Formats: sequence, structure tokens, C-alpha cells
Amino acid sequence: MATITSVDRTSNGFSGTALLAPFRAVGRFMIMLAEASPQMKALNRLSQLSDEELSAKGLSRDSEVRRILGGAAAV
Repeated sequence: MATITSVDRTSNGFSGTALLAPFRAVGRFMIMLAEASPQMKALNRLSQLSDEELSAKGLSRDSEVRRILGGAAAV
């Protein structure tokens, strides 16, 4: 004869996900800000171009990244 046991784990009010929720929200907000920046939009447009398209315009991917990021590209 088989017996099936069901365990009901009711919460005592403490939830790890509730503690992490504000940190996740801040992280999502920071990612949203970074993705909305003009630099990120320009990098996304650059990534959609092929190397052939860039060379036809007389550009290189490396030089365009440096132009878009400015001094931050030296890192």
C-alpha cells in the first residue's frame, strides 16, 4: 500500500526574496539608466554594422569605439 504525504510549509513572515527585492530593483534601475545613455545607443548601432559596412565608410570598429567612449575607452 502506498502512502502520499503532503507537507505544507507556511511562511512565518520572513522571506529572503523580500529582503533582496530592493537590491534587485536598484540593479534593474541602474541597468535601465546605462542602456538609455547616448553612448550605449551609439555602441548598439555600431554593433549592428558589419566590418564591411564600416570599411566602406572608411572607419574601423576600434576607432569608432574610441570615438564613442572618448577617454573611457583607454581603460
